[in-house]
Formats: sequence, structure tokens, C-alpha cells
Amino acid sequence: QVQLVESGGGLVQPGGSLRLSCAASRSIVSIDAMGWYRQAPGKQRELVASITNGGNINYADSGKGRFTISRDNTKNTLYLQMNSLKPEDTAVYYCNAHRIGYYVAWGQGTQVTVSS
Repeated sequence: QVQLVESGGGLVQPGGSLRLSCAASRSIVSIDAMGWYRQAPGKQRELVASITNGGNINYADSGKGRFTISRDNTKNTLYLQMNSLKPEDTAVYYCNAHRIGYYVAWGQGTQVTVSS
């Protein structure tokens, strides 16, 4: 199983940008799908964006046009570029890796706070 470590969270003003990174402990080439989820206080964890090994990308409506997910298999890293951030984007963001038939792995999360 792969270990995932997120970074890049922090405090940002509304309208600002952040780039989250998720570093995997080993090669992500064989991972079928990777994604970003988030969980706000008192709410369920929800999908933000996902990307398959074949490059298929899916965004939740909340992030369409503002967020961009990408993966760099050479660096074993998943990214989430977040622009035009809103207070409602405040949450803990989690990285996820799914190798079909083998495992589903989660990172420990990184806090994103959007506030003036």
C-alpha cells in the first residue's frame, strides 16, 4: 500500500489561490485513480476532483472552473490548483489513491482556511 502526504494548505483570503500537493511513498503509475476530497466541520467528506491513470478527470460542481487536478507520475505527486477561493472552500483536504482490487489509501489531510 502507498502512503500519502499532503501539503500546501493554509490561510488565504477570498479570491486567493493555493496549490495542494500529495506526495506518494512510491510509484503512482499503477494507481488507477487518485483524487482530492474535503471535509468541512459538521459535514461529510466529499469529492473535490479525481483523475485516472488514463487522464480522465472529474470535478465536483463546486470546483468546476476554479480547481485543476493533475498528477505527475515522474514525481509520484498529485496536485490540486485552487483559484478564486471562497470561504465555503474551507475544509480539511485529503488525498486519495485507489488501486482497484488492491487498496484505497488516504493521506492525513491538510487544512485550507479561506477568510479575510
